[in-house]
Parts: sequence; structure tokens; C-alpha cells
Amino acid sequence: MVRCGVMALAAALMAGPAIAQNLPGDPVQGRIIAERWCASCHVVSPRPVGPVGDGATPFQTIADRAATTALSLRAFLASPHGRMPDLTLTRAEMDDLISYILSLRRP
Repeated sequence: MVRCGVMALAAALMAGPAIAQNLPGDPVQGRIIAERWCASCHVVSPRPVGPVGDGATPFQTIADRAATTALSLRAFLASPHGRMPDLTLTRAEMDDLISYILSLRRP
């Protein structure tokens, strides 16, 4: 089951925007998922509009970490973590969310 608490997603990184484009998943759909399920705790956009999360690690920070990879994000999202809500995402939704997070990586 996928948890949107990307706090631990911090353990993931490796693919930049070009690599993220080759991942399964749609980053546009991933952003929609992030805005729906993750934005109450995380800043999910590089330029947030309106209220921002409650202090959980911003997606940009997670994306920019050298250890962040698609595999590390998938492992994180598939296991329970602290304060994260128990959200269930399909494999396709998880692919979309991972693709979106990795698309945020700055060179």
C-alpha cells in the first residue's frame, strides 16, 4: 500500500527529468495524485500556491537528493512510515507519483 508521506522519500534519487521521462508513469497524473493525497502535509510543487504542507519534506527536496531513485521511492511508498496516512495506490498511480517526483529534479 502506498503512503504519500514522502518524508522518507528523501532516501531516493538518481534520475533527472530526462530519465524520469523514460520511467513508467505519467508525471502529469502524478502531480494530480500528489495534489490530492500529499499536499496536506508536503509541498508538492516547486512553486506552491495557497497553503503549504505541515512541515513534511517538500517533494523538491526529495527529488534533489542524490539517493532518490525510482526504486527507493517505490520501496518507501510500499511500506508504512510514521505519521503518513495509510493510502492505497494502484501500481499505475504509484508509477505516476514516482514519475512526477523525479521530474522535479534539478540539474
